[in-house]
This record gives sequence, structure tokens and C-alpha cells, in this order.
Amino acid sequence: MRHSACEARFDPMSSDLIREHVRLVLAELPSGVSLVAAGKTRSPDELHAAIEAGVEIVGHNYVQEARASIAALGREAAAWHMIGHLQRNKAREAVELFDLVETLDSLRLARALDKACAQAGRELPVLIEVNSGLEPDKHGAHPDEVEKLARELADFPSLRLEGLMTMGPFLDSPEQMRPYFRLCAELYRHLESLDMPGAALRTLSMGMSDSYRVAIEEGANLVRIGTRLFGPREAK
Repeated sequence: MRHSACEARFDPMSSDLIREHVRLVLAELPSGVSLVAAGKTRSPDELHAAIEAGVEIVGHNYVQEARASIAALGREAAAWHMIGHLQRNKAREAVELFDLVETLDSLRLARALDKACAQAGRELPVLIEVNSGLEPDKHGAHPDEVEKLARELADFPSLRLEGLMTMGPFLDSPEQMRPYFRLCAELYRHLESLDMPGAALRTLSMGMSDSYRVAIEEGANLVRIGTRLFGPREAK
């Protein structure tokens, strides 16, 4: 089950234990499936231990946390993904920091990112975040709007659509997540069939510490794992 918001404080996991957990997860992942170490609230030392053990991608939910991690560890330490909701007023910073934004969810955000990319002289790979659970309090494009948004991205020369990402609802059992992962995978395959200009679909990002095995069974080739690598986060 997911941890409640009121759980007790946990002591940070040792670097040796983080390295062991990373190696176990990497050994378990099938060929063609990549790991994103979810770095929310994690210290540079924790992330460094994960990178030492083989993590090649670090995901951050917040621009400011990513900036601190990159400053401490160096840009070349890993690839850096944005995996949290991105506000339009953070687009310029996101373009500066991230190698891939997994959470593009609107035309307005696409417009802001494209403008920032043009100013920076770079191209930015993006994933469309899908609100697969149709949850009113969650970010992400409605499944029925994903194709329209994907086609609209062709109008932004500095953005390259590489796939889809979904969180899915917070449920007690990983098996309960399967329909939401399956829906996102079906959308991904549909986009693949369209051969859209400017798109280079290669990434289906689904599944977290408690659900990544089910996500992989449904077609995920990128999984975002935090707790299983670093232990539970301290409640804020």
C-alpha cells in the first residue's frame, strides 16, 4: 500500500543500502526498460549513491530541487528529467535544467517551452502526461485530448514528442493500476500508428515503486522509482 501523509519520520537510508537497492532493481528490469530515480526530497549524497550504483536518469518534481542537485553533482552525472507538474512561469528554468520533460499537459505549456527553447537555441524532448484516471484534482491531458495535443506539438519546432507518461490514481493494490496503464499504452500505440511529423515516439513512462512491475507488463519502458531505492520520504 502507499504510505500515508502522516507516517512517522524515517532515518535516511545509508549509501551502501541505496546502492544495494539500486542494483537489485536494475537487475530485475527487463532489457529495454530504463530506470528513473525519483529524487523528490532526496539529498545530493543519496542521489550520488544511486548514480554510483548504476542510475543514469534522475527525475525531479521541482525546478529548485533539480537546480540544487545539478549544482552539487554536476550536469554530466546523469540525465535529468522533469517528472512533476511544470508551471508555465518555470518554462525557461526547465529548458535550462532538464534533458526531458515528462509532464507536458497543455498547449499553453508547450507554447512557453517552445519559446524558451528558441531563446536558448536548443531542442527539448517531451512526453505528454495523460490523466488516465480522469481525476479532476490531477494534472495531465484528458485521454480524449491526447491525439489533438500530440498533433499540435508539430507546430512547435523546438519541441520533439517522444512519448507518453501517466501517474494513474493512488490505489491500494498495484493490480488495480493495470487498467490505467493499459489505457495509456493503447494511446501510445495509437499515436505510433499515426506517423506524425516531428514526433519520435520511443518512451512510455509508467509505474512507480509499488506499481512498476504491473506497468512493465502493460508496456512501460521507463519506470520512476523513489521509495524502493531510497526508503520512505519524511512526511512534510
